[in-house]
Amino acid sequence: MYPLRHIVLVRHGETDGQSSVRFHGASDVDLSAEGVAHMRALGARLRHVRLDAVVASPLRRSWRSAQLVGNGAPVRIETDFREIDFGRWEGLTAEEIQATDPSLYQDWQSKAPGFEFPNGEPRAAFRARVEAGVQRLVESSGGSALVVVHKGVIRAIAQALTGEAQDGDGLELGEMLELHREGQTFVRGRVGSNPPSVDSNVSLEVQAPAA
Repeated sequence: MYPLRHIVLVRHGETDGQSSVRFHGASDVDLSAEGVAHMRALGARLRHVRLDAVVASPLRRSWRSAQLVGNGAPVRIETDFREIDFGRWEGLTAEEIQATDPSLYQDWQSKAPGFEFPNGEPRAAFRARVEAGVQRLVESSGGSALVVVHKGVIRAIAQALTGEAQDGDGLELGEMLELHREGQTFVRGRVGSNPPSVDSNVSLEVQAPAA
């Protein structure tokens, strides 16, 4: 097996639970018709990209997106790539959270030290399990991998592999982030809705090393 050199991280598509505006972590909401169409279109654009592994979380919005984007390739489920449990904020919009928990909401937005989601999964435990999943990904995925997961998980994977915190609010639904290896670490490539195969100067094709 070749060392993992390239990773395409994709955030899943829109869901029946309106993931574009509502916070679904542990909730197992499925893809909406819009999300299915979006993921199929993305898969069509990635069909010529060589992928040695397609990985998803056990949540339906993740593994169904991976099936579509990966064009039917076998999907490996990584349990530790589940999204964080938002606790009593599950299923709410930002406006609803601000109305019901204004003080906690402000702590969250200001990145106050010690902030935790009310009745949710501790953030340190979330990061630790994602990092365990990253270790398995790096050790067992071959030269290139497509990982179709969740916003918070993508942020944690990128930070674990590059050592750099992600700026901004993270990826929108259906957007992707490319990581590629340089020496012993990974660096960030392009971000957005265009997969690497669309851009002539970026390729995920991984060739076997000389014997």
